[in-house]
Amino acid sequence: MSRTRIALACAAGLLAAASTVAPAFAQDKWHPSKWGADDEIGAANLLTPAKVLEAAKLVKTGKAYPLGIVVGRDTPAFPPRSLAVTVLSPNQYQGSTLAENKMSYNDDMITGWLGVGTQIDGLGHLGIDNTYYNGNQAKDFVKVTGLEKLGIDKIPPIVTRGVLIDMAKHKGVEAMKEGDAITADDVKAAMQAQKVTVGKGDVVVFHTGWLSMLAQDPKRFGAGEPGIDAGAATYLASLEPVAVGADTWGIEAVPFAGSRIWEGHQILLAKNGIYILETLDTRALIKDGVTEFLFVLGQPRYKGAVQAIINPVAIN
Repeated sequence: MSRTRIALACAAGLLAAASTVAPAFAQDKWHPSKWGADDEIGAANLLTPAKVLEAAKLVKTGKAYPLGIVVGRDTPAFPPRSLAVTVLSPNQYQGSTLAENKMSYNDDMITGWLGVGTQIDGLGHLGIDNTYYNGNQAKDFVKVTGLEKLGIDKIPPIVTRGVLIDMAKHKGVEAMKEGDAITADDVKAAMQAQKVTVGKGDVVVFHTGWLSMLAQDPKRFGAGEPGIDAGAATYLASLEPVAVGADTWGIEAVPFAGSRIWEGHQILLAKNGIYILETLDTRALIKDGVTEFLFVLGQPRYKGAVQAIINPVAIN
C-alpha cells in the first residue's frame, strides 16, 4: 500500500515544530534516572519475582490471547518502514534434493525494518534534542552497527499484570476517530467507570477500536489515529507502569493538535523509561470482557536494536 498519507499526516507537525522547542520542556530536569546514572532498562526495574507471582494469580480460565497482528508486505507502517519475507530453497535448483536420503528444506530471509506491526519501542527509540533516556547523548551510543546502550537486548522478560482500558466504550463509540485525543481526565474517568486501577510495574493497554480500520481501510489506518496526549502521558507516567500500549500504530493522537509532535513518546520513553507497545490486538479481550490479565512478553534479543516486532500474550 502507499505510505504517502502517513507521511502527510506528520509533515505539518514536523514543519511547525522544526524551528522551536519550548525552553521549559527542553530544560526540565529528567535525568539522571532514579535507578542510577548507569541504568539502561528504566521501568523494567519494577519487574520482580514478587510481581510475577502476584500477576500469576490473575489466571482463572487459562485462555491465552495473542496480542500481535500478522505482519507482512502489505502491513501499513510509519514511513519509510516496510518489511518483506522471502522464502528460499538453497542449492535445490528445479526441485533437486540433497544427499542420498533426498533431504529438502526451506529457509526464509527478512528484509525490512523492526518497527512494523505489533512492536515494542525501546528506550533508545525517541529522545529530546538528541538526548535519550538517562541523559544518554546520541553521539555517544547511536552507531550504524547498533545502539551501544539502551538496546532491545537489554530488556528483561516482561511478565506482569496487564490492565485494559476500553476508551472506545468510555467515549460511547465502536471506534474512536483519527486525531481524537485521550486526556488525563479521560484516563481517570474511564478507569473509575470501569473499576480498574494501575499499579507499579503494570502494563497499561488502551482499546480505541482503531485496529478495525486495518481491514476496512488500511490507508486510513496508517494516515492517522486516536491516542493519548502529553497530559495523559504525564499522568500515566505518574502511575509507574512498565509499559503503555494501544491498538494503534503510535499510541498518540495523529494528526497532532499543535506544533509539538510525539511528545507522549518523549515523556514515556526518554523522561521516564517506560516502554511503548504499538498495534496491539485487543479485540478478543474486549469481546470476552477481560480487564486485567497476566501479560507475558519475551522480545527478540537483537543486539543493539532500537525496537522489535513482537507477539505479547495475555492470559486470563
